[in-house]
Amino acid sequence: MEPNPPDIKAAIRDAALRLGFDAVGFAAAELAPESRARLADYLARGLHGDMGWLADRAGQRGDPRELWPEAKSVVVLAMNYGPEGDPLANLARPDRGTVSVYARGRDYHELIKSRLKALARAIEQIAPGALKLFVDTAPVMEKPLAQRAGIGWQGKHTNLVSRAHGSWLFLGEIYLSIELPPDAGEIDHCGQCHACLDICPTRAFVKPYLLDARRCISYLTIEHKGHIAAELRPLMGNRIYGCDDCLAVCPWNKFAHPAREPALRARDELTTPRLAALAALDDAAFRALFSGSPVKRTGRDRFVRNVLIAIGNSGDGALLPSVVARLDDASPLVRAMAVWALTRLAAAPHIDALRARHFQREPDEAVRAEWPDAIDRGTTGCDGSL
Repeated sequence: MEPNPPDIKAAIRDAALRLGFDAVGFAAAELAPESRARLADYLARGLHGDMGWLADRAGQRGDPRELWPEAKSVVVLAMNYGPEGDPLANLARPDRGTVSVYARGRDYHELIKSRLKALARAIEQIAPGALKLFVDTAPVMEKPLAQRAGIGWQGKHTNLVSRAHGSWLFLGEIYLSIELPPDAGEIDHCGQCHACLDICPTRAFVKPYLLDARRCISYLTIEHKGHIAAELRPLMGNRIYGCDDCLAVCPWNKFAHPAREPALRARDELTTPRLAALAALDDAAFRALFSGSPVKRTGRDRFVRNVLIAIGNSGDGALLPSVVARLDDASPLVRAMAVWALTRLAAAPHIDALRARHFQREPDEAVRAEWPDAIDRGTTGCDGSL
């Protein structure tokens, strides 16, 4: 006798929890019309910035059955990656970089994918049938699906919030060709709280539940490939990869607990990394340091761009040699931010001298634009020496 749908759900849930997932939910393979409408409005406003992949497959993103017509049910899986300490502690240490909590451990994509594959094999034994699995590289609106599956709700910061795990959850999905009864969806528990909106350093929220990615530090430091707007750089502080401010202040984190998966625990070298050491990374050293880390995806040049912005915001004249060394970098993106950091830290005579040495032979207009035309003789940098 074949198992009935409730028994299938129970067996899948048990298998998922044994594999290390922290939450499991079931939803129909469909999204509410308002979710699709919000996505369309978001793209029409251009709030996605350079993330063209959001628009390229918007139809599949807004309709699971357009992505896979056979889909009838979705198993939504969540794994907790909660930090062990204060995720914002590094912000008070200007000589160190702050890396987003999710990127301090191993790359979650491979971890989640391997667990999803193991669960898929178990499901094939429980209820044979076609299935497909996805991590966040696929055009799946994960957070609305997770809310429909009862795992959490999309908070005012647009991220998923769980009453059991706070804001620290990785998501993955398995689409099934069999129909299973959905779980009760989760409701919004944000109430009148707006702590996540108030703390945003760059005021990236247009309104509650609507983020302008073009002002978001996570977008700027990870997704944005070009020069970061000059007015946003001072607001970034020492955040060199991602930003956790809006996640960290959520009151629901009082129920969160540190990740129990060893691979998601922070690596020592990414917990309080020194900016001077990071600024000196060449491509080979960058790849070696961030092997197996999601940081590797940004590439060395964008990452060092972020590091130089953090150095420029540090107010620490002792970091000037790290800046000067990057004025001759092969990457125009890096050279431009080295110039910007120099103008933030150095005294006027040193800026004059270095400008005379570098400006005339600089082939890139964006780099040349960072050099000041004239130095205000009334200003001094953090340190009179190089």
